[in-house]
Amino acid sequence: MYELNASMMCADFGHLAEEVRSLEKAGIDSFHIDIMDGRYVPNFAMSLNDMRYIANATKTPIDVHLMIEHPNNLIHMFLGGLRPGDTVYIHPEAEYHPSTTLQKIINAGMIPGIAINPGTSIETVYEMLRIVDKVLVMSVNPGNAGQMYLPYVGDKMERLLEIKEKMGFKIYWDGACSLDKIEEFAPKGVDGFVLGSTILFGKKHLYDEILINVRNLVKQQTEFEGLIF
Repeated sequence: MYELNASMMCADFGHLAEEVRSLEKAGIDSFHIDIMDGRYVPNFAMSLNDMRYIANATKTPIDVHLMIEHPNNLIHMFLGGLRPGDTVYIHPEAEYHPSTTLQKIINAGMIPGIAINPGTSIETVYEMLRIVDKVLVMSVNPGNAGQMYLPYVGDKMERLLEIKEKMGFKIYWDGACSLDKIEEFAPKGVDGFVLGSTILFGKKHLYDEILINVRNLVKQQTEFEGLIF
């Protein structure tokens, strides 16, 4: 079964404790935390203290997406605020030797992952696919929520799906994650989806209603596609 992960940069920060409790009660699979430094991407998002607060407020897994330059210089600060089994994604372009940073994540007992920008080719990160457990595929350019989906990312996703079993990694979708994208790619083998303002946040329905509807709709489609006529 695929995972549904909450993009916490889209949450209501005036009621963060309530947001965490509501999402946890609704059965969210992980809290996705975007850290931006204003340099690797032209924006600032969540902070180290935000990450620590959420990690202490819930037992649900944490996924930290580091959109910062040279994460190796600061990785110890983030690892110190997480628990073994949480996930840390880095962008390979942001580091001179990304494998060194990934090894620090592994040594700390965390799950290593890389995030692939829309303009990053699979060929440039191919060797790293052998040492990471998760690949976060960006369907928009990183830095801001609410962007339009870039259609050519679908081809990249298809290519990654062809090699995921051989290379031993899981695939996650991040950015402009609409229901039709989940309906199309969940049955194909995408392991998880980061939900933001497109589906989850700022809606009239409760979080548990939204997550139940998403899971049921895709489940129904998968069962329908599996029928033999």
